[in-house]
Amino acid sequence: MSKPVVAIVGRPNVGKSTLFNVIAGDTISIVKDTPGVTRDRIYADCTWLDMNFTLIDTGGIEPDTKDIILSQMREQAEIAISTADVIIFIVDVRQGLVDSDAKVADMLRKSRKPVVLAVNKVDSIAKFGNDVYEFYNLGIGEPVPVSAASRLGIGDLLDEVVKHFDGEKIEEEEDDRPRIAVVGKPNVGKSSIINKLLGENRVIVSDIAGTTRDAVDTEIVYNGTPYVFIDTAGLRRKSRIKEELERYSIIRTVTAVERADIVVVVIDAVEGVTEQDAKIAGIAHERGKGVIVAVNKWDAIEKTDKTIYEYTNKIKETLSFMPYAEYIFISAATGQRLPKLFEMIDAVRQNQNLRVATGVLNEIMTEAVAMQQPPSDKGKRLKIYYMTQVAVKPPTFVVFVNDKELMHFSYTRYLENQIRNSFGFKGTSLKFLIRERKSKDQ
Repeated sequence: MSKPVVAIVGRPNVGKSTLFNVIAGDTISIVKDTPGVTRDRIYADCTWLDMNFTLIDTGGIEPDTKDIILSQMREQAEIAISTADVIIFIVDVRQGLVDSDAKVADMLRKSRKPVVLAVNKVDSIAKFGNDVYEFYNLGIGEPVPVSAASRLGIGDLLDEVVKHFDGEKIEEEEDDRPRIAVVGKPNVGKSSIINKLLGENRVIVSDIAGTTRDAVDTEIVYNGTPYVFIDTAGLRRKSRIKEELERYSIIRTVTAVERADIVVVVIDAVEGVTEQDAKIAGIAHERGKGVIVAVNKWDAIEKTDKTIYEYTNKIKETLSFMPYAEYIFISAATGQRLPKLFEMIDAVRQNQNLRVATGVLNEIMTEAVAMQQPPSDKGKRLKIYYMTQVAVKPPTFVVFVNDKELMHFSYTRYLENQIRNSFGFKGTSLKFLIRERKSKDQ
C-alpha cells in the first residue's frame, strides 16, 4: 500500500518550513524570515506511531497576488493540496486571523480533503492560549496550538493527522493491475506516449501551464492484460525563470511513484540526459520501484550502428546509482518500439516478485565470500553467517553478520552483484538489511 501524503500549507511566513523540518527531523527546507523563501515543494519520508507518510512543504499561498513568483508558489501549493491525503493548514497566532487565512480556508474546503488546523508560534499557552480560539472562525475544525520553533505541541498535531490515515487507499491495495507511473521533465512526451498506447487523445497534451492538474490514471489493455498508467504530465513552463522548472514536477512525481509498481522515466533524446532527469529517476530508486528508462523522440536522432550503445552509456554514466535500470528507445510520434514497452514491463514485474530460496542464496554468499574476503577493521574481520529473502517489490534480503559496522557499502554492493549475476533482477532495485548476530562459539 502506498504511503499517505501530508501537505503543509498556509500563507507565507507563518512557519511552514520550520514545522516541516521539526517533523522531518532535519533541516531540509530553507528557513528565513522573508515571505516567499520556500519557492519549491520539498518532501520527506516521515514516521509517527509506526505509521509512514510522505510530508510535503509548500511555498506560501497568497490568494490574490499578481506577483509572478508568489502566483507560481500558489499554483504549486494547489497541486500539493490536490495530491495530498491530509492537509496541515498552518496559521500564525501572533499575526492573528487575517483575510488571506480565510481565503486559504475556502480553498481547502473546496478540496474536500481532511484538514488539521495548526496555530503556530504558541510558545506559551498562558500568554497566547486565548488567542487560539479566534481561529475557530475559519470553520475548518479545532485549532491545535503548536510552536514549531520551540517544538511544542507537535505530537498532538501528528496524532490528529494520523487519525485520517485509517483505511487510506485500501481500494488500490486490492487492485492487482500493474501500475506504471510515467515521469520526467515537462515536454518530454509523457502524455503523448500514453495517448499513442491508448490510441486516442485521452490525456490532454498542451503547452498551457497546469493542463493536467492531477496525476491521471488511464487503463490500457494489451494482449488481454489490463495496465494502469499514471501520467504526471501537464505542468509546463510558465515563465523564463529556469530554477522554477524542476520544482513543478517534484510533488506530482513523488505521489505518482508512491502509487506505482514500475516507473517509466522518459528522457528527451534530442536534449539528452540531464541532472533533472537524474533527480526524477532518483525518486523511483529511493522508493525501490522497478525502473525503465524510455528515451523518447528517437526518430529525431541521426543514427549510425553505434548510436544506441553510445547513447545508453552516456545515460548510464548520469544514472550510475541505478545500474539495474532497463532501457528502451521509442518514439511517441511514430509508435516505434512502444509495444515492446509492455514486454519490458512484464519482465520487470516478474523480477520484482522473484523469490530466491534461502539455500541457494547461501550457496551464492559462501562462494562470494571465498572469492573476495570480507573487510576487516583494527584486526576484527566481518563474518557473514546467513542470508535470507524476506520480501518482494523490491526483493529484500536480510544478511546476518557479526558486526554491522564492518559491513561496508562496497561489500554489500559486491554481494548484490553476485546475486544479480545469478538471477538477473533486471529493472528492479534490491534492498539489503544488515542484522547483527553473535556466533554460537562466542
